[in-house]
Amino acid sequence: MASAFGASAKSLVKIALQSRRATIKKHEAGDGSIVILANGPSLRQTIAEYSELLRNTDTMAVNFAANTPEFQMLKPAFYILADPHFFLSDEQNVRSLWQNLSKAEWPITLYVPATFRHKALTLAPGMHTETFNAVGIEGFDTLCHAAFRRGLGMPRPRNVLIPAIMTALKAGFRSIYLTGADHSWLRTLSVNENNELESVQPHFYSEDKREQTRVATHYKGVFLHEILESFRVAFRSYHEIARFADKQGAAIYNATPDSFIDAFPRRSLSELIRD
Repeated sequence: MASAFGASAKSLVKIALQSRRATIKKHEAGDGSIVILANGPSLRQTIAEYSELLRNTDTMAVNFAANTPEFQMLKPAFYILADPHFFLSDEQNVRSLWQNLSKAEWPITLYVPATFRHKALTLAPGMHTETFNAVGIEGFDTLCHAAFRRGLGMPRPRNVLIPAIMTALKAGFRSIYLTGADHSWLRTLSVNENNELESVQPHFYSEDKREQTRVATHYKGVFLHEILESFRVAFRSYHEIARFADKQGAAIYNATPDSFIDAFPRRSLSELIRD
């Protein structure tokens, strides 16, 4: 109880200091289904099996997906970026991402953190941009759920899938399917003879050398207990989302084969065809 009081008090301070006006609107298709396309390695097989379904369903892409041929094929109606790297870096991969988003010839709603709204408008002036608060909220469920409903924050956003699900809920979608959400990082962790953490985080697309170098640099000086704590926070956030979605009358299904996420019921995309 004491820890819940402390977490709730901390969350209230974070809301007061960090939260801005979120601009996520309920979309016309909001009462229907959406498929979130996370970038895990299993997404390649999912696309191969369900490409026609995905082309005819509302989808949300994330991170560097715009740099792949699949972006032009699937034409996602929604896109989300959460990592500050996408707004603060001038690396070639990031420049290519913004160029590819700007060249899209179909309507896209781009979700970005409220703190980077003006930067996003500069980088992609022709896109329809809506904002969310990537402010981690913890404490009593009553407080958390009230903050989630108002768009003031979300469960601690340790990776882009967490804000992706929360924005889909805020946009009014009541049936959310997760694909490419392997989250099987535990299988790739190792520690070398110099006590350096090594982590391979594969995606459905091939990573170029520059991005591999950036990720390797990011893990320099990170210890195993720190990365395991980060994983714990992420997986716990999914359970918090599951409780909130249930209260909202929404259903989240994990359609990712062999996913490590244990918070949502498993359901194949073939079930979406029958809905």
